[in-house]
Amino acid sequence: MAKSTKILSSILLLFFIFTLFSSSNALGGKLGGRTQIKDVKTNQEIQDLGKYCVEEHNRNLRKQNGALSSLLSFSQVVEAEKQVVSGVKYYLKISAIVKSSSSPKLFDAVVVVKSWEKKKEELLTFFPSPSPATK
Repeated sequence: MAKSTKILSSILLLFFIFTLFSSSNALGGKLGGRTQIKDVKTNQEIQDLGKYCVEEHNRNLRKQNGALSSLLSFSQVVEAEKQVVSGVKYYLKISAIVKSSSSPKLFDAVVVVKSWEKKKEELLTFFPSPSPATK
């Protein structure tokens, strides 16, 4: 009876420790949670990722329908967050100009970087950002 109580106590202690670390800021935030990236406009790695997202979006448009009028020209990444998954998932807000117009528009992109793979970046989503009135 005493042996099973010790095992149960050990399991509960491990569960408590895991819960404490995964839900507190002891490890820099919740494990698997998103973290804001500061100084996005001067972060060359983030700007390069944003440019990759726009280029990949344009490549996908050309494959689908050859539409040249809706291709985008990268301006800059204006906001970014990252999340550690199997690799690093980046949530980017990108300013880009639709080539058929002159004013920049905002787009939301999600890209995963797996530095150990041959093709290390993968664009998951790329959509026009909802306007502030529709959020």
